[in-house]
Amino acid sequence: MIYKGIYHLFYQYNPKGAVWGNIVWAHSTSTDLINWTPQGYGIYPSHPSDINGTWSGSTTFLQDGTPAILYTGINPKNQQVQNLAVPKNRSDPYLKDWVKNLKNPLMAPTPQNRINASSFRDPTTAWMGRDKIWRVIIGSKVDRKGMAVLYTSKDFVNWVRADHPDSTWRLLVGSKHDQKGLAVLYRSKDFVNWMKVDHPLHSTEGTGMWECPDFYPVLAGAGGTEVGLDTSVVGPNVKHVLKVSLDDTKHDHYTIGKYDPFVDVYTPDHDGLADQDLGMRYDYGKYYASKTFFDWGKNRRILLGWVNESSTEDDDVAKGWAGVHTIPRKIWLDKSGKQLVQWPIEEVEKLREKGVKKPCQELKPGSVHEVTGVTAEQADVEISFGKLDLSKAEKLDPSWTDPQALCTRKGASVRGALGPFGLLVLGSKCMQEYTAVFFRVFQGHDGKPVVLMCSDQSKSSRNDENDKASYGTFVDVNPALENLSLRTLIDHSIVESFGAHGKSVITARVYPLLAIDGAAHLYAFNNGTQSVKASRLSAWSMKKARIG
Repeated sequence: MIYKGIYHLFYQYNPKGAVWGNIVWAHSTSTDLINWTPQGYGIYPSHPSDINGTWSGSTTFLQDGTPAILYTGINPKNQQVQNLAVPKNRSDPYLKDWVKNLKNPLMAPTPQNRINASSFRDPTTAWMGRDKIWRVIIGSKVDRKGMAVLYTSKDFVNWVRADHPDSTWRLLVGSKHDQKGLAVLYRSKDFVNWMKVDHPLHSTEGTGMWECPDFYPVLAGAGGTEVGLDTSVVGPNVKHVLKVSLDDTKHDHYTIGKYDPFVDVYTPDHDGLADQDLGMRYDYGKYYASKTFFDWGKNRRILLGWVNESSTEDDDVAKGWAGVHTIPRKIWLDKSGKQLVQWPIEEVEKLREKGVKKPCQELKPGSVHEVTGVTAEQADVEISFGKLDLSKAEKLDPSWTDPQALCTRKGASVRGALGPFGLLVLGSKCMQEYTAVFFRVFQGHDGKPVVLMCSDQSKSSRNDENDKASYGTFVDVNPALENLSLRTLIDHSIVESFGAHGKSVITARVYPLLAIDGAAHLYAFNNGTQSVKASRLSAWSMKKARIG
C-alpha cells in the first residue's frame, strides 16, 4: 500500500530461521518500490486470536483515510480466524506500531456457519458498494470445489455472513470445504461487525483450497490503457479480476469477468480457472501468493508475488534465506479484454547503469552470440525478433496441449524449425551451465501460428539436488504480423522474463555453481533450422537495490 507518500510492504517472515514457521508480519518501507528500509515487525502473535500465528491478510483504507489490516490468526485451538489491526499513530508515515481490535476475532468458524476451520484464510482488500456496505472475501473450499465466501460489515469490525446487501463494506477470504475451493464473502457497515453472505462470491469444483484471493476492477474497452482503478470502482466500462492461489498446485490463477454488485456474484467470461489458450496465470514459473494494490499516486495497479526456492531445505538453512519477492509489476487489461498484461514498474530503470545496443542482426541456424559490455549476473535485457515466415514452421501435434510438458520435451538443445531462439542467461564460459529463455513457433492444425515461450532450467546448475524444471506457456501473438519481444531481468538467482510486451511471464529461481558473479555470461541464440532476425537488442548493467 501507499500511505502519506510512503510505500509499505508487509510480508510473512520467520525470525528464527530459513524454514516455514513462527510467522510474523515483517514490515519494510520505500519511496520508490525498489529501495527498501526494514521497519521491524508490524504484526506478531500477542492475542488469543493469533497466538499460534499471524498469517496473510490485506490492507483497506477506510473512508477517513485510516489504513486497516484484516489478517488471519491462528487461535489456541489452531483454528483460522480473521482479525483487525489499525495504526497506533496515524500521523506516523512509517506506521511502525499497530493496535489490534478488542473484538478480535471478527470472523471465525462456528457450527452455524459450517466453515472449515483449517481452510479459512487470507482476507483480501475490502471494497465498498454503492449501498455504503463493505464487502470482503475469504478463501475456502468445499469438497474439491474452490469458492470465494462473502462477508459484510457496516463498521469494519462486526462482520457477518449475509445473503443480501444493505450499505456495507465487502471482504474476501480464502477457504475450502473438502475439495471445493471458494471465496467466502462478508459484508460490514463499520469494518468491525461482519456478516457472512450465504453464497460465495464464486466457487469452482475440483480446485482445492483457494489461498490469498484477490478481487479488483480493471478498465475495459479502453484500448489496453494502463490506468489502474481503486478497488471499490464499478461501472459499465469495468471488468473484474478474481485471482486465487491454488494450494494444490502452488500456482496463481485468475479469471476476468463481470461482478454484479446488487447480488454480490462474480461470473467469469470463460469457465474454469485456467484457460491455457489465454494464459490465465499471472506467471508460469515459480510464483505464488501474489497481491495487488492500487497506487493512487501514479494511478496504476501494482502486483507483488513470492518466488519460492529451487534449492533443498538444507541449502536454504545454510545460505540463511528462503523466498523473495519479484520486481513489482504494473498490471492492466489487454486491449483484447481476454487477458492481463504485466510489466516491471518504471522505477526499476533507475537501477540501469552502462548499457549496450546491438544493431539489427541475423541469427543463423545454430548460432550463439555473446552480449558483452554488461554485468551478466545483474542485467536488464530487451530483445525483439522480426516478423517470421510461418511457412517454415513445424506442425504442432494436436496432442501437444500442455505448454510446460512441451517445453520439457523440446528444450533449448532440441533443434526445431522456427526456434528455439532467445536468450541464454547466467551461462558459464564453456556452457556447462545456462538458463535458456526462448520462443518456438509452430503451425497449428488450422494453419494459424502457435507461439510457445519457455524458461528451461535443465542446465541451470551442476547441482542436481536443485529443482531444475522447465516452464512454459503459449503466447497470444501472431509473429507474422508483429515483432516478437522478450524482456528478461536477471538478478543472480532470479530470472524474470516478459514475453510479447508482458502478455506472458515466467519467473525462474536458479542457483548455478559456475556462472556466478563475474563468471556469468549472457548470449543471444538460435537453435532452429531457419534464420531469425534480432531487430533490436538492448542490455544494461543493473545497480544493487538498497536494502536497509
